[in-house]
Amino acid sequence: MVVPTRGRNKESPPLKPGQQQHQSPGASPGSGRGRPPHSPGRQVPGGARAMRKGGGGRRGARSDPQRPCREGPAAEGERDVLGRGPLGLLRVCRDRLRVFVDDRKAFIVKADSKIWLTFLLAVFAGVLHWCHITTLFENDRHFSHLSTLEREMAFRTEMGLYYSYFKIIIEAPSFWNGVWAIMNDRLTEYPLVINTLQRFNLYPEVVLASWYRIYTAIMDFLGVPTKTCWTVNRGKGLSPVESCEGLGDPASFYVAVIFLLNGLMMSLFFIYGTYLSGSRLGGLVTVMCFFFNHGECTRVMWTPPLRESFSYPFLVLQMLLLTYILRIPNINTGSLIALCVSNIFFMLPWQFAQFVLLTQIASLFAVCIMGYIDSCKLQKILSAHMVSLVVCFILMFGNSMLLTSYYAASLVVIWGILELSPKVLKSGRREVYLWVIEGCAWLFGTVALKYLTSLVFGIADDAHIGNILKSKFIGYKDFDTLMYTCAAEFDFMEKETPVRYTKTLLLPVVLVVLGLIIKRAIKYLMWALSQAGQNEREERFNHGELVYHALQLLAYSVLAILIMRLKLFLTPHLCVMASLVCSKQLFGWLFCKIQPKTLVFAILALMAIEGSANLQTQWNIMGEFSNLPQEELLEWIKVSTRQDAVFAGAMPTMASVKLSTLRPIVNHPHYEDAGLRARTKVVYSMYSRKPAKEVKRELIKLGVNYYILEESLCVSRKKPGCSMPEIWDVEDPANSGKIPLCTLMSKDSRPYFITVFENSNYRVLKIPKE
Repeated sequence: MVVPTRGRNKESPPLKPGQQQHQSPGASPGSGRGRPPHSPGRQVPGGARAMRKGGGGRRGARSDPQRPCREGPAAEGERDVLGRGPLGLLRVCRDRLRVFVDDRKAFIVKADSKIWLTFLLAVFAGVLHWCHITTLFENDRHFSHLSTLEREMAFRTEMGLYYSYFKIIIEAPSFWNGVWAIMNDRLTEYPLVINTLQRFNLYPEVVLASWYRIYTAIMDFLGVPTKTCWTVNRGKGLSPVESCEGLGDPASFYVAVIFLLNGLMMSLFFIYGTYLSGSRLGGLVTVMCFFFNHGECTRVMWTPPLRESFSYPFLVLQMLLLTYILRIPNINTGSLIALCVSNIFFMLPWQFAQFVLLTQIASLFAVCIMGYIDSCKLQKILSAHMVSLVVCFILMFGNSMLLTSYYAASLVVIWGILELSPKVLKSGRREVYLWVIEGCAWLFGTVALKYLTSLVFGIADDAHIGNILKSKFIGYKDFDTLMYTCAAEFDFMEKETPVRYTKTLLLPVVLVVLGLIIKRAIKYLMWALSQAGQNEREERFNHGELVYHALQLLAYSVLAILIMRLKLFLTPHLCVMASLVCSKQLFGWLFCKIQPKTLVFAILALMAIEGSANLQTQWNIMGEFSNLPQEELLEWIKVSTRQDAVFAGAMPTMASVKLSTLRPIVNHPHYEDAGLRARTKVVYSMYSRKPAKEVKRELIKLGVNYYILEESLCVSRKKPGCSMPEIWDVEDPANSGKIPLCTLMSKDSRPYFITVFENSNYRVLKIPKE
């Protein structure tokens, strides 16, 4: 946020012709950074801006030593004051002090009123977003009227897996018993015992479970009821269920905290837009663009427990702090600590955070080598990143994927380049070829160091990421890659997405802003590379934070085009960039001709035409969650199987089985571990064309007692080549052309399996031991 500040440094009175202005050793002119000091005895024309008191140097400018006496009205005023005696001197000092205090007080009140107004508007934006996503979630699922089992089933795929650990902690005899249970988990990858805190980024569930236990304990002590329960008649011959509402209900508490956090995120967006643009109108533009493109910006209202719901708000905070650091001339320790803490809170909940931070430091490195920020500032920022990475590595119990990531390798390589470049590439001027050398050194150094560390530590958990990228560029295919790329969220960006951006005018506005930044940046770079002096160079466009945001936007665009799910980063950043339409740095020339408010409200009015239609479409979504086939399946498992019975099946269904029945499972939706990918491949061989005897033998090796077969997976086809039998044809061409095993099992599971349960969606096959 920009608050006008009163300058402490005042201009000296004009010097008389021939008078010399002396400068203390080490002091720099107050007019800017990097200018060479005036040579001793240099004449300063009368009326020119002289050295500001305290500007640049520690001691400031000195008066001319050849003139021991002051001349003029100021000296006469001092002689008059001294002539009044001690009492007169005290009265004058008192009067001047009163004027000074009144002047300062008026300024502080004015500044505080602006700050408080900005924060009040930010709070209003946060409350508005909290109400919006809460309403959408309730309208979509009628969550407040669902039973406990239905609420758990509503958390499908990995959402159910994450929520299951929250449930374990709150149902344990004590909080620490619950934490110990998830750190020594025997249910998720039977028969292995794994530390889920190390593997699954579960610190949000640990924190929320501790808050829930504290909340319910306090309310129970005070005798305050925390939930209200009643019987809901579901009709259609279905049995009535008990439904509880209030923060005492675990699922309601869990979702409520997530929505509060994402309401706070909108407050941060308002402050972010205000600070970046220098105007509260910029904050308004950011918030309105977010609402008008809400379906493209977030999916927290549909999938609350996903890792991005906990992590992304802290990225907004981190980028706001980074913008502040890039703007200020000198970084203070508090800013670096805040940046480090926000990095930690961003990385801990989400395994994908490291890739986002990789694009950030790459953008900062580009800004640095082009000369927009100095290497010392970048090294301080890198040190904050390194400390946060080490802290996360410790808190994640030595998660090796962090140390062997491209992000960690890039931090080390950039630091090395900043240290070695001045020594190896000895050149007083910045040249384009030096930029190319440093850029190539970063790229090849990062890739080489990443693969070297992976080889040393024997880590292959993130190998699938490289395969996904290869599939995007050269059409590479294997089982694991197709399991990702056949899902819509991992496909290329939809062609309709840019069209939707254009209809709300988000894309046109940002393109204008981006074009202006690029134009001014290129002019500055051309000037900086010319033979012009440094004094002249400083007068040019030199706003590193704007160049950084432009480069970050390009990085997010590449990520979103390659993987549609990553629109999560692109669209909100577009909204932040749109705030720069209010920036005097970029559009000051236009604001001389038209009032900024007029321009902004005209743009928002045009945006609202399509934006209001998008909001109305969201508000019109009405539904009620129901999944009777899965409810029957889960109830049958609870009643008809032993507590230690081991299950295998499709990843989304396994998450529900673990959450609602607490039965051991051998595979689950968290697909980032190499060992789990191998297990899932064995489990999904039921949908291949392999012989039943071979599939059974492999399942027995995993210790599976029951297999849940879903006929829909056998026949469904999201796009060509993406049905499960077709995916297996790529992996197992030797059996291509045979009838899929799942088709045979749906007709008759004997003699290798025994059907023990069946409904419209699911068939449970018991695996008899040989």
